[in-house]
Amino acid sequence: MDIIPSFDLMGGRIVRLRQGDFDQKTEYAMEPLELAYQLEAAGIKRLHMVDLDGARAGKPMNLHVLEQIAARTRLAIDYGGGLRSIPNLRQVWDAGAALFSVGSVAVMAPDEFRAWVEKFGPDRFLVGADVRDRRIAVHGWKNQTELDLFDFIERLEKLGVHQISVTDIERDGEMGGPAVELYREILERFPKIQLVASAGVRDVADLEVLAKLGCNGAIVGKAFLEDKIPIDYFRVASKV
Repeated sequence: MDIIPSFDLMGGRIVRLRQGDFDQKTEYAMEPLELAYQLEAAGIKRLHMVDLDGARAGKPMNLHVLEQIAARTRLAIDYGGGLRSIPNLRQVWDAGAALFSVGSVAVMAPDEFRAWVEKFGPDRFLVGADVRDRRIAVHGWKNQTELDLFDFIERLEKLGVHQISVTDIERDGEMGGPAVELYREILERFPKIQLVASAGVRDVADLEVLAKLGCNGAIVGKAFLEDKIPIDYFRVASKV
């Protein structure tokens, strides 16, 4: 299982939001590039980058950070936030992203998303499913849809998209533990997908549980930024 640190960016700085609320923001002093260097040296291979400014503006706004890290490290970066069109995807690709991290478009504009997949290929996408009570939420979690998570995953599988991250919104930024039972149910029903767990990871023990469950990856944000999962742990094992 890949451990995937998360950089949420505003104004080129690393921040964390609580349950996606821009009014509940924590800023961190570390420079993105310097932290990326430390993670790479510790054996980390992947990085999850969320452009919060881009999500609000509707276009990528922190490409300079992506360009720096992609050019100066070997980290495989999935980048999301503000990806609303094929030109946006090209910007992110040209800046060095390995994967496009998308959510709302895949939910609300399935025909447009299908065109994206046809143009770039299904393996270039990490699709995020943000859920409350198994229903998908979109647009920074502000809008709740009636789309069932399992129906959404079935739709993605038909497109050939297999890399899916699932976030239990109520757990985001809370460090109350990941949604283990939900992930177990997903993997039992969709054994071929590459499931990336997101939200709630508190410590190394949570990572070990997710690995045993069969998750392909686990995104960690607050836990490693606040040293609950120290970088020294990554030095011992970049995979669990």
